[in-house]
Amino acid sequence: MTFASKSLPRHNTGLYSYTRLKRTVRLGIKSVWSHRLRSLLTVLGIVFGVCSVIAMLAIGEGLSFEAQEQIRRLGSQNIIVRSVKPPENQSSTADRSWAIEYGITYDDLDRIRMTLPAVEIVVPSRAMRRDVWNLGRRVDCDVMGTVPWHPQMTSSRVAAGRFFTDFEFSSNANVCVLGAGVAEQLFPIDDPLGKSVRIGDGLFTVIGTMADGGSPTSSTAAMGGAANDGGDKGASTAANVAAPGTSPGAAQYQVYIPLSTSKARYGEVQVKRSSGSRSIERIQLSELTVKVDSLDAVVPTARIIEDLLGRYHKKKDYSVMAPLELLRQAERTKRMFNIVLGAIAAISLLVGGIGIMNIMLVSVTERTREIGIRRALGAKRGDIVLQFLIETVLLSATGGIIGVALGLSVPLIITHFAHMKTIVTLWSPILAFGISAIIGVVFGLYPAMRAADMDPVEALRHE
Repeated sequence: MTFASKSLPRHNTGLYSYTRLKRTVRLGIKSVWSHRLRSLLTVLGIVFGVCSVIAMLAIGEGLSFEAQEQIRRLGSQNIIVRSVKPPENQSSTADRSWAIEYGITYDDLDRIRMTLPAVEIVVPSRAMRRDVWNLGRRVDCDVMGTVPWHPQMTSSRVAAGRFFTDFEFSSNANVCVLGAGVAEQLFPIDDPLGKSVRIGDGLFTVIGTMADGGSPTSSTAAMGGAANDGGDKGASTAANVAAPGTSPGAAQYQVYIPLSTSKARYGEVQVKRSSGSRSIERIQLSELTVKVDSLDAVVPTARIIEDLLGRYHKKKDYSVMAPLELLRQAERTKRMFNIVLGAIAAISLLVGGIGIMNIMLVSVTERTREIGIRRALGAKRGDIVLQFLIETVLLSATGGIIGVALGLSVPLIITHFAHMKTIVTLWSPILAFGISAIIGVVFGLYPAMRAADMDPVEALRHE
């Protein structure tokens, strides 16, 4: 039996294949290392692409999370009905010298309570813009007239003391609960509990303080300035207090008093002065927070409330909002936002892949004679393909690792310096690195095949 007819033992064949693979890997690493600067510049496109994928998705996740959290605080089973000042030409009061009357009324409150079986709880509230005083300290804030069960409906939390009781509500007691920001400014050193503050011309006893952050909902937010009255204060501050999508910290600057006390002491007429002009408005309720018995009933009940108010209001002086719908819209927006950000970042990876392909094509041209020598010494086409694929995958994987490290660092830097919430999900670095590895294979395959298809004789003649 001749040597050519003999077959190598199976374990020797495996050892031979492993030796060839090891030699090919070593040649690929040596080739990349011998052109360190060129390799580094080549992988920069992958580095920035991977980094941008992770960072942009982290920023998008953070923004979406904050928006959805603020909407969730409004209550997924809640419906928010707010008074909205209509355009001047739609005002219902004929006598312009007297008050313009609009918005939600106590009759609307009774109708919603009595006619809608899905409604469990209704929280009415009325907001006014007032100065709150403690000796020489003053805070310009929203004074919210509301009901004792307000905290349970709005996910608010009393940090110290308590909220007012049903008895205090029915007896028109002069008690108040301060928002965290108001308490800090009026009582920077002392404990506010048991102390008195002056709201307008009345003294109120502080019986509690709200937790930092409070509830993101506010009647003042969407009334078009309806909650502003007294003095020469404009609507700019009140109109931006804790509307959906704004910072929940704005609710720190609110003071809560019984709605009955607000109605008895301050009435329903508000006087607004600005730029030398004066307007008088009559508003019974600024907002109704309606809780229904199930998530499935939220949207249908919101539509029924819209139709019910439309029957008894000659003009559109109200708005009906279901946070559940906003939450679903926010989730859809998040998905679209992530797709857009991912597509933009993927373009960076694509550019990096094109850069790798370009460099590898140049490398094939430069190493034509080397390829010919390897083929003449017995290297197979598969060995040549594997060598160049190893080089491209090595470049893209190195760029991917560096990009992941930078991508994880950038959100931390943004959070620290810009105070913007960022969230790095587990799948974003895995996705970015996976794409970079795939790009290395896809964009390295053509140069590798081109190198393997060279005629060994022509390659040896190349200078």
